Amino acid sequence: MAKRTTSFICQACGAVYQRWQGRCEACGEWNSIAEEVSNDAHAAPVASGGARLKKGRVIPLEGLSGTPMDAPRLPSAIAELDRVTGGGFVRGSVILLGGEPGIGKSTLLIQAAAATALAGARSVYISGEESAGQVRLRAQRLGLGGAPVELAAETHVEDILATLSAGTPPRLVIIDSIQTMWTDAVEAAPGTVTQVRAAAQGLIRFAKTTGAAIILVGHVTKDGQIAGPRVVEHMVDAVMSFEGDASHHFRILRAVKNRFGATDEIGVFEMGSQGLVEVPNPSALFLGARDASVSGTAVYAGMEGTRPMLVEIQALVTPTALGTPRRAVVGWDQNRLAMVLAVLEARGGVRLGQHDVYMNVAGGFRISEPAADLAVAAALVSSLADLPIPPETTLFGEISLSGLVRPVPLAPARLKEAAKLGFGEALVPEGAAEAARQAGLTARPVQRIADLVAEIAGGAPRARPRIAGGGKAQSGVDDW
Repeated sequence: MAKRTTSFICQACGAVYQRWQGRCEACGEWNSIAEEVSNDAHAAPVASGGARLKKGRVIPLEGLSGTPMDAPRLPSAIAELDRVTGGGFVRGSVILLGGEPGIGKSTLLIQAAAATALAGARSVYISGEESAGQVRLRAQRLGLGGAPVELAAETHVEDILATLSAGTPPRLVIIDSIQTMWTDAVEAAPGTVTQVRAAAQGLIRFAKTTGAAIILVGHVTKDGQIAGPRVVEHMVDAVMSFEGDASHHFRILRAVKNRFGATDEIGVFEMGSQGLVEVPNPSALFLGARDASVSGTAVYAGMEGTRPMLVEIQALVTPTALGTPRRAVVGWDQNRLAMVLAVLEARGGVRLGQHDVYMNVAGGFRISEPAADLAVAAALVSSLADLPIPPETTLFGEISLSGLVRPVPLAPARLKEAAKLGFGEALVPEGAAEAARQAGLTARPVQRIADLVAEIAGGAPRARPRIAGGGKAQSGVDDW
């Protein structure tokens, strides 16, 4: 008779306890611990000496050549998706795709399944939230009603694996979503930590033994994290996040983890009437309808993986009527903005302590690299002085706490993209001035943050003695 084990598992983080308690000590959540019963009938037998009896053999590394897993990747016929995966789906790989409700996960995956099926590969789309007829209606709205994609509406993992094993092994399997799957191996409700982990284990084992590429759709919490135990993210080969705002047309597919490719590549899509459309030139799209005559805007030349991208950074600085000025940021790190504001005040002589600061990255894009410091500082100074930055100017550079502007990697690629889009000059660190000239741009090197203030103000900074704490005099720039 199978041994049944009772444990108490946190539904937020997956921590296991021997008894119930009100608060999880691992993640701090209240009332998230639930009782779950697991069945140990599938456990491997144990020998008298305590070692598990397992049948298998060790294969030398050089002996793995020529195995079935050496087959080429399966391209999805969606260039932006193939860019993020590293060139296509690897045989036997398992991908976890997360995103907010309504962001377009199911739309992207039905398009990928249809493209691979039209290329001759067996593609199976299994939905645990919709009926097969509802999935077909979505495919017809996207103009994919004639694609030979196999549809199923099932949540029982054992039935799914039995169906997939019948006939030719599939090349691509989509499970939408993993939180709705359940297995007989454990006795717990679907969506619980135990069921999600056990269902993922069964699907991963099928992928590794048959060579099928499986995509698991995962729900996300209010914090943007993929719901369920974190151990699932460690079990799969790649974790991808589908980002964007429902009010914007742009969607960003970003690889958080990828065992078979880079984790800093992104794919850009635009939501239209025919589903998600690839954006081959995101820079031109993010800079569309830009009003260059307004102060407080700066064009930042950034990098996402190997792809250079130019985005518009917007800033608004207004006098505050409150005792504590407000700092609102969309698309950038708020702590990084606080640091740039402090450097502008301490090293550039720009007083922002009595002003509200609002900053936004146009198009719903999110910037994570520190190379955007110079563009953010330029937008802030431009808004405060009400002096627009020349529309043909692009900026990038990292600002140190000492006020120096530090060089950033991959400057030639950034500048070449700016030249291709028609920009004529670049405010860059001194180390990137030569690369700007080689790209055909007019280089305006910036060594210190005070030089940036002078460039935007249209004159050289006027040094004056300023008494700091302790009576020590230092040079600065006149207050605005």
